[in-house]
Amino acid sequence: MFQILVGSKIPFMKYRRHAYILSALIILAGAASLIVKGGFRLGVDFAGGILVEYRFDRVIQADDLRAALSGGGWAGAEIQASEGGRTFLIRIPVPDERQAGEQSPSAQMLRLVKEKVPGIEGELLREEFVGPRVGRELRGKAFWAVLISLLLILTYVTIRYEFKYGLGGIIALAHDVLVVMAFLSFMNKEITIPVIAALLTVAGYSINDKIVVFDRVRERKKGSGRQADAAMIDLSLNQTLSRTIITGVCVILTLETLLLMGGAVIHDFAFAILVGVLVGTYSSIFIGSGISLDLILAAEDRRLEREERAAKLKA
Repeated sequence: MFQILVGSKIPFMKYRRHAYILSALIILAGAASLIVKGGFRLGVDFAGGILVEYRFDRVIQADDLRAALSGGGWAGAEIQASEGGRTFLIRIPVPDERQAGEQSPSAQMLRLVKEKVPGIEGELLREEFVGPRVGRELRGKAFWAVLISLLLILTYVTIRYEFKYGLGGIIALAHDVLVVMAFLSFMNKEITIPVIAALLTVAGYSINDKIVVFDRVRERKKGSGRQADAAMIDLSLNQTLSRTIITGVCVILTLETLLLMGGAVIHDFAFAILVGVLVGTYSSIFIGSGISLDLILAAEDRRLEREERAAKLKA
């Protein structure tokens, strides 16, 4: 089997507290970004509204498109250009549910653009409508989907290994989700259903990476008959490092292709998973294993204190 970094002896656990500080800074920066921006930029799925995507037969300026829509009463439209200004994604917030039988606005928008730019032809690629009430329901369901998935993962890892590893793994997963959301805020990406799906995908990929390490630690414990320590976890991490890097690189190359060639529809989805894979690999080495080690050391310190108190009472 192809391997790299065979026989490495990197003292990962020596640097775990540096990793804690780096992660805390990124998460705090993400929180500050959200405060400055007034929250996430919610997509139509969650905020409600009309989403229309057009492809025109020639390049059009976003300012011309915005002026045409403003003339039709859609001054608050969000416009995102791609393909050098030939394809546009237009999001229009709506205050109320659309009435039954109401005419789709896509034809009206296209008519306004043709009036503004004579001779241009456009093709409607997609049109979506989500009412504000449905958007609120989807937000609640998305929150519970992420929370329940994390709790189920915690339960599984606790049963399969130990609670210390389960707690370390779930904290690392929460860390991964928070860091990805921080980068979504930095890049001003929309939070949509595909992005939530990406977060759940990241959680699944990340916990799989951590379980490989936990499994190797458990094998080492059986052979030695002692509690896991920094040296044992470092050895397990170095033994699984080749697998971690090769798997991560293969996934990243695939995601880079999706990001560059997949188009606007899956761009944010691919971006979220790409960041999640990078962060998940980092957290598998430093955060999940590091927190599990700190929990083990804290438990060992408490055990020694109880033994000392018991010895003093007997004396």
